[in-house]
Amino acid sequence: MKNNNDKTGTKNAMTRRDYLKTSVLGAAGVLMAPSIVPSTVFGKNAPSNRINIAQIGFGRIARGHDLPETMKHDNVRLVAVSDVDRNRMKQGKQFIENWYAEEKGWENEVDVQLYQDYREMLEQPDIDAVIISTPDHWHARPAIEAALAGKDIYLQKPTSLTLEEGRIMSDIVHRTGVVFQIGSQQRSVSPWPHFKKACELVRNGRIGKIHTIKVGLPGDPGGGDPTPMPVPEHLDYDMWLGSTPEKPYTLDRVHPLEGYSRPGWLRCEQFGAGMITGWGAHHLDIAHWGMGTEYTGPVEIEAEASFPDEDPNYEGLWNVHGEFNVTAKYANGVTMLVNGQYPNGIRFEGDEGWIFVTRGSGVTDSDPDSGDRSNSPIQASNPDILDSEIGPNEIHLYESSEQHTNWVECISSRQKTVAPVEVAHRSCSACLLSHIAMKLPRKLYWDPVNERFKNDDEANSMLSRPERYRYSLAQIPGLNL
Repeated sequence: MKNNNDKTGTKNAMTRRDYLKTSVLGAAGVLMAPSIVPSTVFGKNAPSNRINIAQIGFGRIARGHDLPETMKHDNVRLVAVSDVDRNRMKQGKQFIENWYAEEKGWENEVDVQLYQDYREMLEQPDIDAVIISTPDHWHARPAIEAALAGKDIYLQKPTSLTLEEGRIMSDIVHRTGVVFQIGSQQRSVSPWPHFKKACELVRNGRIGKIHTIKVGLPGDPGGGDPTPMPVPEHLDYDMWLGSTPEKPYTLDRVHPLEGYSRPGWLRCEQFGAGMITGWGAHHLDIAHWGMGTEYTGPVEIEAEASFPDEDPNYEGLWNVHGEFNVTAKYANGVTMLVNGQYPNGIRFEGDEGWIFVTRGSGVTDSDPDSGDRSNSPIQASNPDILDSEIGPNEIHLYESSEQHTNWVECISSRQKTVAPVEVAHRSCSACLLSHIAMKLPRKLYWDPVNERFKNDDEANSMLSRPERYRYSLAQIPGLNL
């Protein structure tokens, strides 16, 4: 069989200097390249040969995952933090500087700069890249603006709030040539090597021709206090709402004032779609990787779901989906079933057996749980399947040691990451299509090439959302929508 490494890119790695010379950022009509050359272009052995990275959004994912996994690299410096919550922004500075002092012994070496408005931060020519760890409704715009500013991007999943946003983001990232990585860390060997192993076994026919994929995902409960509260002085609540409608501030709509427990916005449809994108972005991405549909999507989809606010007596705030069931069919003949009745993970079923893969420890402690945590992270209908070696002439999927490490390496090499922007967009699209199907009581027919529903104006109207004008994509300079 053909060796399909998936690690595409230029044969001779493009340097960041080459990129800045050839990128469309240097063309009139978009944005000019920085007049001060970023620190990463002066040569491998130069003292300034470092990648300067800025953090946008300092919450539980940033402090617990994105920052530690990025700062561990000696050729990286986290030099700036932006957050609309001034308290969190200051805590981000302290966190980064303390981490460098304690983990690297670099006390007083890094002076992290603070920007409450990330757009001012993107104007700084000495910043090479950004990590975006914001709520879902603040993913697409800063990513698009960062790409237009020539900054490489690590973006937390899901890729976007709407399919329209995701398509624009992918197009801009490709146009500008910046290095993009989505936080689909199940693709990387650390900490879960079994996802890549499962996908390689499936792609190389160890269970025969696959016909069904069963994805287990939990839903979210209702709840939350909708009582309006005074806006904290340290929070720019208007900007936090961004493009979404104006709503009264309440703690359960935003994030905790103290600590970094699971925030309430995750359960508000105003800011996301619930667990179908929250965890679905991970699991549906693996389903796509395993069946080789990373650059397409389903052709038919139907779903049913319960929503707390369907009850006329419901007095809570949170309104994302609870129990649900999704059936999606792909052009290759595979049917994907997604619901909370299956164990949390992905089960590939073929005409010669099955493979089930999961994180093993279940979902994170702050998320709704689902499935048996005692299960092995990878199982098969015949244990011998798992001992099968992938031969040199078979399909070998992209080898990424760790998601942030892969991004940092690709910033230097200018190669494509393990989870590039179009792959990220297509994984998110399958989740968002599922969410649209939950809202409409009929089977939907999707055209994955043109990214439109067939003969369904109502469904197509849900590919985007109305935006508050001052925070809309139309307000991005140089985007030219």
